[in-house]
Amino acid sequence: MRALTGRLGAALTLAAISAGPALAVPAGESDPVLGRWDVTVSAPDGSQFPSWFDIALRTENELMGRMVGRFGSTRYASAVTFNDGKLSLRVPRQYESGPAELQFDGILADGALSGTTIDEHGATLRWSAQRAPVLPRPAAPHWGKPLALWNGTDLKGWTQQGGGASCWQVGHGVLANTSPCRNLISTARFKDFKLHVEFMNVAGGNSGLYLRGRYEVQLNDAYGQAPDALRSGAVYGHLRPQLNATLPAGQWQNIDVTLLGRYVTVVLNGKTIIEDQEIPGITGGALDSREAEDGPVMLQGDHTAVSFRKVVLTPLLAR
Repeated sequence: MRALTGRLGAALTLAAISAGPALAVPAGESDPVLGRWDVTVSAPDGSQFPSWFDIALRTENELMGRMVGRFGSTRYASAVTFNDGKLSLRVPRQYESGPAELQFDGILADGALSGTTIDEHGATLRWSAQRAPVLPRPAAPHWGKPLALWNGTDLKGWTQQGGGASCWQVGHGVLANTSPCRNLISTARFKDFKLHVEFMNVAGGNSGLYLRGRYEVQLNDAYGQAPDALRSGAVYGHLRPQLNATLPAGQWQNIDVTLLGRYVTVVLNGKTIIEDQEIPGITGGALDSREAEDGPVMLQGDHTAVSFRKVVLTPLLAR
């Protein structure tokens, strides 16, 4: 996942301020703000995009934090303070243009956070945050019948993100995009599932699979490179594969992903690279931050050319 452009991308370029030292507060005073938060940012034109905070203790009396924005990967906050019910979160710029830091200021009331931030044009953006749900895994999953999400002949059951003329083509049992393009989103929504996908990257290719439309499993051309949370098979920016099982570009590859609650297992080209690890929160490019809800499968096509030939989902039977 690389940087996106457009109104919402620009909206995350926020006003810069100098990051002062963290202020010590009495032990326990920060407890109400500790933990993970699902954030929604609203632009003046009515559009919205998701974000995510994770606030923890750096020392007994100082805070630290992580953030995921509209695009890009997880990044650490340069400063987090919470005093008298007021939160200040400052985060270094990543792919955004403009100031060197992003700032979110808000208050905690009735167990929820809300506040404002300023974009690069001086417009005020409002944001709100709810505590992220726990999403436990079922103890003994029972699986339904496999569903072919892509039928191999047309785009029935899929919609193109943002609309417009289709930049995806189907031929000889292959689904491929013409770059520049947009992402494909399944019309069906799912909770827990196993997903089998066969894909092929071009040299330097960059694609991904979004689980419930919120968690990207990276599919990029990373053959021969060290495993990393930004490379193929990773849950983008959050979970690093234990090994690199990527094949060279131009070859068909297969990936199997099992998602149960927040817990994910990834098998790339027959090798288990992530095993039953917890996904802490949404990744850049997520459709929303409503983690408690079912969501679609999304095929990333807005970066480079990519091809798919199988997208098969096996749903978990109702708990």
